Amino acid sequence: MSSIPPLAVRRSRLGGSAILVLEDGRTFYGNAFGALGETFGEAVFTTGMTGYQETLTDPSYHRQVVVQTAPMIGNTGVNDEDDESSRIWVAGYVVRDPARRPSNWRSTGDLGERLAAEGVVGISGIDTRALTRHLRSRGAMRVGISSMDLDPASLLSRVVDSPQMIGADLSAEVTTSAKYTVDAVGEHRYTVAALDLGIKRNVARRLAARGVTTHIFPASSSIEDLLAVSPDAVFFSPGPGDPATADGPVALAREVMRLRKPLFGICFGSQILGRALGFGTYKLGYGHRGINQPVFDKTTGKVEVTSHNHGFAVDAPLNTVIDTDFGGVEVSHVCLNDNVVEGLRGIDVPAFTVQYHPEAAAGPHDADYLFDRFVELVEKKG
Repeated sequence: MSSIPPLAVRRSRLGGSAILVLEDGRTFYGNAFGALGETFGEAVFTTGMTGYQETLTDPSYHRQVVVQTAPMIGNTGVNDEDDESSRIWVAGYVVRDPARRPSNWRSTGDLGERLAAEGVVGISGIDTRALTRHLRSRGAMRVGISSMDLDPASLLSRVVDSPQMIGADLSAEVTTSAKYTVDAVGEHRYTVAALDLGIKRNVARRLAARGVTTHIFPASSSIEDLLAVSPDAVFFSPGPGDPATADGPVALAREVMRLRKPLFGICFGSQILGRALGFGTYKLGYGHRGINQPVFDKTTGKVEVTSHNHGFAVDAPLNTVIDTDFGGVEVSHVCLNDNVVEGLRGIDVPAFTVQYHPEAAAGPHDADYLFDRFVELVEKKG
């Protein structure tokens, strides 16, 4: 989505002017940060004070311009270990005060230089608090950032011509092109077939730590493809886009449940499973993004502080067992901020989901036990 002029893929962390224009015309003026050029996407904000490298490389942020609400970003630089995928996926990046010089024993580079090297257009020096308050009151919306064309009216005309997130089918743009395998650490216990809708590396790491070998498949895979590895269970990954467009994965989830294979879905995978069970999905006003979201686990009665990154949610009743094609299903987790469905649990079929991220890096780790729950589901089925 970025347009980079010749010789401009270089560090531009505080050099040159840039503007940010929302689709309702609200305009912010700042400094170019990252690559010089122009980019468009959906403006969203994340409240995480740490983990910016994981955010940037999370495929779920594909086609989104991420606003960091924490004012100081880049202090610890970037490193070779914390990426959640093979590249930066955000369409653009917005920060208030980028670090002038990174300082951390794990740092191998500068954030601004990394953004520039990968062609990611950003802006710094703007009032990110005012921008966040605007998005909270008006909702996530399309946005453009430019260090080429500083005329707000001109940039606005291109913003309103850019694609919306509603109706966006994006999993095929972020999935793996070929199956690959992440081996169990230590003794191999179980095999999981994972559908890559925008998977993060830490999912397979968390499973591997529990003795699980994970075969990761492209989003277009069939039930025959998954069964070819003789999986003990199936996993549906997080990912970007509108779940209402993902008819193929929804049909695949139904096939898995017909076979009564244990099934676990996270975030976009939760929305896919929700659709497979017969529920609708809808777009949230400004979404849940950050690492401080309180969720109530109805199974344990505990409140967990969790990591979120979703702009869509499942539409299901909170306090009753729902009859579906696969038996009874209930809402298992609820966001305490707004009562959004944060998880589903099958009563008659071995399937469950959460809308948030138990694999969260850099944290929090309150929900890491859900991978144990997945393994226990496989053990009971076996």
